[in-house]
Amino acid sequence: MKSSKKVILISALCLGMFTAGAGAFLVQQLAPNRLHVEPDFHDLTKPIFYQGNYFKSSAIGEKEGLKLPLDLVQQWIDPTIIYEKSSESVILTTKDKVMRMKTTELSAMMNEKPFSLSFPVEKKEDAIYLPIEPLKQLYPFEIRESAKSGAILLFKQGDVIKWGKHIGKKEAQLRTEATIKAPIVSTIALNEQVMLIGSEEDWYKVQLESGPIGFVRKSEITEDHVETIPIQEKSSSTYVPWKPITGKLNMTWEHVISKNPDTSKIGEMPGLQVISPTWFSVADNEGRVSNLADASYVKWAHDNNYQVWALFSNGFDADRTTKVLASYDLRMKIIKQLLGYAQTYNLQGINIDFENVYLKDKENLVQFVREMTPFMHEQGLSVSIDVTPKSTNEMWSMFYDRPALAQVVDYMMVMAYDEYWATSPKSGSVSSLPWVERSITALLTTDKIPPSKLVLGVPFYTRQWTEETKNGKFTTTSKTLTMEAAQTIIKDKKLTPTYLADTGQNYVEYKDGNKLVRIWIEDEVSIKARLALVEKYDLAGIATWRRGFERPAMWQVMKDALPKAP
Repeated sequence: MKSSKKVILISALCLGMFTAGAGAFLVQQLAPNRLHVEPDFHDLTKPIFYQGNYFKSSAIGEKEGLKLPLDLVQQWIDPTIIYEKSSESVILTTKDKVMRMKTTELSAMMNEKPFSLSFPVEKKEDAIYLPIEPLKQLYPFEIRESAKSGAILLFKQGDVIKWGKHIGKKEAQLRTEATIKAPIVSTIALNEQVMLIGSEEDWYKVQLESGPIGFVRKSEITEDHVETIPIQEKSSSTYVPWKPITGKLNMTWEHVISKNPDTSKIGEMPGLQVISPTWFSVADNEGRVSNLADASYVKWAHDNNYQVWALFSNGFDADRTTKVLASYDLRMKIIKQLLGYAQTYNLQGINIDFENVYLKDKENLVQFVREMTPFMHEQGLSVSIDVTPKSTNEMWSMFYDRPALAQVVDYMMVMAYDEYWATSPKSGSVSSLPWVERSITALLTTDKIPPSKLVLGVPFYTRQWTEETKNGKFTTTSKTLTMEAAQTIIKDKKLTPTYLADTGQNYVEYKDGNKLVRIWIEDEVSIKARLALVEKYDLAGIATWRRGFERPAMWQVMKDALPKAP
């Protein structure tokens, strides 16, 4: 009897201990975490936030004297802003503005006119900080500075913000994760408004106006209102890109080496709208521009209703190009000369032709075009640039940042030649149709160039290739032929052209002793096929290299074959 009582007593004690242990365990599991932790950004004195993310470094200053880190502005506002170490300058370019601010100076330049700053660009150790005053004039964003913490909230015009409000009888806990077991990063006061930036099951991810970001239970927040950051209409450029009334551009280049042509000997060119004489080029390392322009040529062009878009080249000198593109001062020196010439000669546009450029100068070329275009547009001038088809050749093709350039210029001419160049070890077409089409589609698809800006460059020339095997060694040489010269050879040799489907061109060949002479012909057939590509891909038009190499009848062929405006 006594032993059974003892067993019962022991069992009761064990059950009590188990129950107490289980209860303590349940309390431990269900009890919220009371640990308070610092926000991830606690080591930043003045954190900056955009769309629930904070930047790696702080702002400096406050209110009107607030300054943002350059790398933040590049990442969140405008990636094209640059800092030029050599002149300690920050350069900003927009569609119609070019602004230069030097560190520590209150005098800046806006489109090369003096512009006063209340606060200068500041350099602290290796970091550059930009005053918000000029930034807010150029870019559509809004800054809100927390009086409580000094945190900066960045908003872009058009951003939509969902606001919630804390409901309840006591402050809510903002946690690092969507669970009551997560540490507390901050508290939310009764009726305090928070930005709703996400949700996870029964939790909202929110941000306080003072900066902290975390999770709060949905039961403690009610959706309050939606705010849209207003879009401020700013005075925009009055420049409207010129578009041919016929729908497609028809341009030709005039090759001027030292002397302009006798315009009285130039025949009619029906359908032509724009002529681009090769008048300007970089003359030296100091940024001087050589000038071959001729006022009488411009008068002749205007009398024939042709616009004049003078070509400006780098002289194809890679080292000189590196030098003149390296600094804002030299780039602006060039731009000012071109503006002066455009005004003096009453030009309607500038066509940029930079070739043979080091890959290291890729970004500087884009910067030059970004700085140049607003000034040209200010004077009503069209801006176009010539590029090659895409290839792996660094100094012929890879130095063009085509997507970046296309964002800035009015037109981009793809020089769809030379597929087989003058010194090629193998003979072939200057510009076969399949190669041209691949060149076009690569720009449209890979580089996303708008077809409304892409102009197809068309050759008026071909090559006479001579192949010979001497002493067991095969050699190929070439000679450039105008359209007329090729037809003369065909006539003199009594040759019958054969159409080659693989190139989309007519072709002839003949024997000259032990030599084989081959010509891929540029004629009405090849010209029509190129214009069919303009229509197929709805390109902006054509540009032909060069006037004087064509047969006169080609102008009417092109006029008839170019797609017309609807």
